[in-house]
Amino acid sequence: MKEGRPLRIATLSVHACPLAPLGSWETGGMNVYIKEVSRHLSDLGVYVDVFTRQQGEHVDTVATLAERARVIHVPAGPERYLPKDRVVEHLPEFICNMRDFIQAEDARYDVIHSHYWLSGRVAGYFKSAWRIPMVAMFHTLAELKNQVSLSEDEIESPLRVGIERMTVATADRVIASTAVDRGHLESHYAADRDRVTILPCGVDLDLFHPGDTAAARQSLGLDGDRMILFVGRIQQLKGIDVLLRAARILADRTGVPAFRVTIVGGRPSGERNDPELRELHRLQRLASELGLEDRVHWIGAVDQSELPRYYQAADVTVAPSTYESFGLVALESMACGTPVVASKVGGLLTTVEDGANGFLIDGRNPADYAERMADLIGPTSLQHHLGARAREMARQFSWERTATQLRALYEDLSAARDRGNAPATVWQK
Repeated sequence: MKEGRPLRIATLSVHACPLAPLGSWETGGMNVYIKEVSRHLSDLGVYVDVFTRQQGEHVDTVATLAERARVIHVPAGPERYLPKDRVVEHLPEFICNMRDFIQAEDARYDVIHSHYWLSGRVAGYFKSAWRIPMVAMFHTLAELKNQVSLSEDEIESPLRVGIERMTVATADRVIASTAVDRGHLESHYAADRDRVTILPCGVDLDLFHPGDTAAARQSLGLDGDRMILFVGRIQQLKGIDVLLRAARILADRTGVPAFRVTIVGGRPSGERNDPELRELHRLQRLASELGLEDRVHWIGAVDQSELPRYYQAADVTVAPSTYESFGLVALESMACGTPVVASKVGGLLTTVEDGANGFLIDGRNPADYAERMADLIGPTSLQHHLGARAREMARQFSWERTATQLRALYEDLSAARDRGNAPATVWQK
């Protein structure tokens, strides 16, 4: 970056558009991260172009995300949704069409930033071609997912593992959202600690905030029952089956108020081989077998702007995942003053403090979850005390802070390149 010229960043999100609706198998926290960080970088004077695969016939090639941030839809394969293992087949076309777009605009970038493993492969090419610094963030890691996967649908391929390893070796800086995430990169991917930067995710504190619980419940058409909330994708590693079994145990206990379980998330394609649809049907059968049909409400995906009402209406949010690199849902819930009962894994260890602002559960025992859920919906509930502490924890995280730290990282890498300390590592084919 030349002195006096604003930073220009090429951001890669090959398989998932940050403008796409949330809640499906392939959309979630990463989409929120890219959209929010790009907007706030724009506010800081940084120009951001987000390159993503075109997935609709009537999608504009260039869409405005913020004053200085754009989303560029790059043709690569059929203009429709594809599973990520199919997207990889079209990466050469993506690279060619992205290169043509950039050449037509005569654009120059100071840093290229990849999100997820598919983007890492593309970023490696442009790092070598442009001789600019490369930043990588994975959001989830295949080696970690494979250790805890309970379904064949969730097993990640050796190809993904290999590209992740090469991306770690090639990137000038790898971003970890927590110290736990950095430890995983070091232990499973031999990442150089000096090239891993911990940069926490944020939460929109203007959108996610405490509200009138009664009004939120009324707006959702809820009765006087207590509400146990789950928000996330319909995937086995999210542990929804554990929540359902815990709800059955809770329903059988004496002295527990009437409650309902609200499941927010899921946008099945309707195709017979859709893994999300298979998992949804499995969970609905389980709820029926447990006699919970009248207690469990499947809402499906909702717009992010509608999520605060659900958090505000809930007595507790449950996050029984087997793997979470950060756990954005937990932070959103806490920002709304709703405590979380979460699994003792990954990034959830960073935000949820056991007994202080929520509860952490070691393992997948439904009885342990039921015990803590009872503490938050029972007649002597800890909900208000823990909820206030949860909100205080969430205040420590904001997208403005994340973007400010990211801009400083970009500036350092760009300045090092301008001084002639160009990155030595290039993508190894």
